Amino acid sequence: MGTVYSSILPKHIEFIRKQRIFFVGSAPLSTDGHVNISPKGHDVLRIFSPNEVAYLDLTGSGNETSAHLIDNGRITFMFLAFEGPPMILRLYGRGKVVLPDSPEWDDMAKHFDILPGSRQLIHVKIETVKTSCGYSVPFYSYNGERDTLQQWATNKSEQDLEEYRKKKNSISMDGIVTPIGEKFI
Repeated sequence: MGTVYSSILPKHIEFIRKQRIFFVGSAPLSTDGHVNISPKGHDVLRIFSPNEVAYLDLTGSGNETSAHLIDNGRITFMFLAFEGPPMILRLYGRGKVVLPDSPEWDDMAKHFDILPGSRQLIHVKIETVKTSCGYSVPFYSYNGERDTLQQWATNKSEQDLEEYRKKKNSISMDGIVTPIGEKFI
């Protein structure tokens, strides 16, 4: 059975820092909307305090998490032990989107290596932390990060990236306007 905590403990931080991938889950309030689960690679997560984290969000073919945060703020992170002792760790919280032109960007962005294709920061106040056994999670070996997105973004101009985001990242698949989309309305 799982154990619930009110904040991220030092042992959780140690576990999180060892993981090469994490997953972010979100959903709109509408029961007709889609639940989104998005994998995140690279060194994009920062733990600011026992109840505050953020990650650098890279350009993708959709922007569901951003839309869901506008809709209701709910977000869940999941970390899995693919190596070493088994464990699953989840962070539950409320998040917001921080765009490069927002007042908070400079203060938060200084904690990250801004990668090609970066589009926004997701800043989350953690309300609950839960660990569970992870006994059925298989072992996987880490072979390295893909550089496909960074190569793609490096070969685009800022205008090309803005046009792509306008087309692909402005409205969620459920029709929710994202913070990026608000710039184009």
